Amino acid sequence: MKTKRILLLLLLGGWQQLVAQSLFMPRNIRQAYDKNTRSESGAPGPKYWQNKASYDIQVKFEPATNQVSGSETIVYTNNSPDTLRMLNFKLFSNLFQHGAVRNMVVTAEDLHKGVAITNFKVKGVQKTVPSVVGTNMPVSINELAPGEQTSISLDFSYILNENTHIRTGSVDTGAYFIAYFFPRIAVYDDICGWDMIPYTGITEFYNDFSDFRVAITVPGSYQVWATGDLKNGQEVYNDTYLERIARAEKGNDIVDIIDKEDLRRGKISKNNAVNTWRFEAANVPDFAFATSNHYLWKAASVEVDHNTKRRSRVDVAFNPSHLDYFEVIDFARTTVDKMSHQFPKWPFPYSHISVFDGLDQMEYPMMVNDNPLANKAQAVELTDHEIFHTMFPFYMGTNETLYAWMDEGWATIGEWIISPMVDSTIVDNYGMSNYNSIAGKLQDLPIMTPSNQLTDAYMTNSYPKPGLGYLYVKDMLGDSLFLKALHHYISLWNGKHPQPYDFFNCINTGSGKNLNWFWQSWFFDNGYPDLAIEKVTHKGQNWDISILSKGTKPVPVDVTVYFDDNTTLKLHKSIAVWEKGNKTVGLSFTSPKKIKKVTLGSTWVPDVNPDDNVTVP
Repeated sequence: MKTKRILLLLLLGGWQQLVAQSLFMPRNIRQAYDKNTRSESGAPGPKYWQNKASYDIQVKFEPATNQVSGSETIVYTNNSPDTLRMLNFKLFSNLFQHGAVRNMVVTAEDLHKGVAITNFKVKGVQKTVPSVVGTNMPVSINELAPGEQTSISLDFSYILNENTHIRTGSVDTGAYFIAYFFPRIAVYDDICGWDMIPYTGITEFYNDFSDFRVAITVPGSYQVWATGDLKNGQEVYNDTYLERIARAEKGNDIVDIIDKEDLRRGKISKNNAVNTWRFEAANVPDFAFATSNHYLWKAASVEVDHNTKRRSRVDVAFNPSHLDYFEVIDFARTTVDKMSHQFPKWPFPYSHISVFDGLDQMEYPMMVNDNPLANKAQAVELTDHEIFHTMFPFYMGTNETLYAWMDEGWATIGEWIISPMVDSTIVDNYGMSNYNSIAGKLQDLPIMTPSNQLTDAYMTNSYPKPGLGYLYVKDMLGDSLFLKALHHYISLWNGKHPQPYDFFNCINTGSGKNLNWFWQSWFFDNGYPDLAIEKVTHKGQNWDISILSKGTKPVPVDVTVYFDDNTTLKLHKSIAVWEKGNKTVGLSFTSPKKIKKVTLGSTWVPDVNPDDNVTVP
């Protein structure tokens, strides 16, 4: 809880400079710092740990019946200091189970009995599978001591949803995106223990970094795109297509791996009744795949690391009737390039990214499921947003279920920054109207509110509000120092499970600045942004503009001065001008010209009352 002194400061001066203040920390998070699994500097503590699993999965998909079935063997390592007496399994496909709690609509035709699990064994010993309604399946086990491993094997099956496409399901007759299909062991971490929060549809996921070996069996006329690297290309593709894939991996030119003529001839994959595609992926938090018998495939690659010359392949698989998708390959490869070399200026971490023409707007490790769009700007924004998720959450392992803003906020600022790099005519203001509408109202809760506790504020707290917070810190620190701090965070926490305080502390440490005054105001406190032009005065050619903060959220100050000769002058102040808790800030300039009007505000500065943002001196 906040101290009386902090409460008094807040009452007396809005957001005050609380440099000496520690951010409020819930008890279950505090204990992680007390146990030295996390540190006040933002780095993982000397006793940090996380558990690990490896999955060997054989899955079969039958388009005629929509049945997904398979078997898996899991080797689970307990790296925690605790002796485990249960394992919690996540059955995300039970979102479509009769009786499951959901906050998204599922058509009656897509409801099923739940994921059927048989032959469940722990260390080779048969166990009774508990009756489960919902997405958690806790299973009692013999004691699993610290440092020990156990093995689990099981068979599973369910019917893939056809009419309600929530991140996974049937796209059309002959195209399917299949995610969350296998039972997996939930995260057991140093803060909450077992993740027992049910998947109900809106909030997303929290998974451990795992190793995957997955064999996917589909009819012989179908192609497969998936997380990980294809290990048996010679067994499933005819030589022409292997050559095209290899060519795409080595150069910048777009290669038509499957074109309309290839579809007409139908000799793409081996002429078998079924083919089995084998993929492997190391240290990723999830695995998904897509399959189609009538999609085109364009590919190119990008040199993502100039020092090592490493390249990442960019794939786009799509229905030829969706004309916008003929350009998506350009949007996608430009995004990968700009992510690697401009923002966040970190080499794209995976060997490939596949954009699949689906019915959603959703990300998975090395995979994207994007619906077609008629508007080019929207197609660009969707493509770069979803690909940006490669870094957050998949490279960084954040808890999307509790803190959606730790990945969606980054994808939002990534979209704002990269979209104009793809197409200079785009001004991406995604989420701004939503925030302006809700800001300061009863339903506008602090960003730090756990995402699974949100309803009306979920969109704004996950996307524009944190995106603005990151953007404002970037503006205040400058690109160089901001990237230094961000890279400090990425280098310490990639492949791990950072929580909000790890991020805040890393940026403080990496930048050499205590930004708690801003984290407190923007992420923890209630309030709203509302700036106004208080007055414009001058003595001769010297002009002074006073800006008043009527609200309680610090935002940048952007002023545009319009002169009679149709020229303009832009003045800017970062959020740093509000650090002392002042309610006004002044801007000055000198000009002999006559001023026509003065306006306040810009694309990424929310304001609940823009009526007082224009004045005529």
